[in-house]
Amino acid sequence: MIVIVMGVSGSGKSTIGKMLASELNWEFYDADSFHPSANIEKMRQGIPLTDADRMPWLLTLQEAIASLLQQDRNAVLACSALKSSYREIMLHNCDRSRIRLVYLKGSFQLIQQRLKQRQNHYMSQNLLQSQFDTLEEPEDAICVDISQPMDAIVQQIYRLLMANG
Repeated sequence: MIVIVMGVSGSGKSTIGKMLASELNWEFYDADSFHPSANIEKMRQGIPLTDADRMPWLLTLQEAIASLLQQDRNAVLACSALKSSYREIMLHNCDRSRIRLVYLKGSFQLIQQRLKQRQNHYMSQNLLQSQFDTLEEPEDAICVDISQPMDAIVQQIYRLLMANG
């Protein structure tokens, strides 16, 4: 199974994803590490990515997900996956029964505050509004309120994953 932990920048995807992967004893991948350097540079400069910028990244993620499924490896992937069309590209030709989306949902104010406290990350906090503007909330995901403590979030996700097989 692959669990995709999604949400806007600053929602806790990487932190929650790593903690969940540890809890499950699964591999962890951060979709940010699949971005071409040109995308990272644009984000560092506070320039929102276009769909054209994202396409090579999404196709690389599609290949990685397909490969993990083919090898029957369990993994947690932290990925913004903001638009439904992005999720469709990433999961094209994948066995959806082996994929779970976890949506980390929080208010603009909460996430903005977290981004102000974050250091050593290339994602400019100025891009948060563009992320919220782009976000299409998934209907088929485990939705988790991120105002809770991190441990509580991970335990909630774990329980829901185990209950839903």
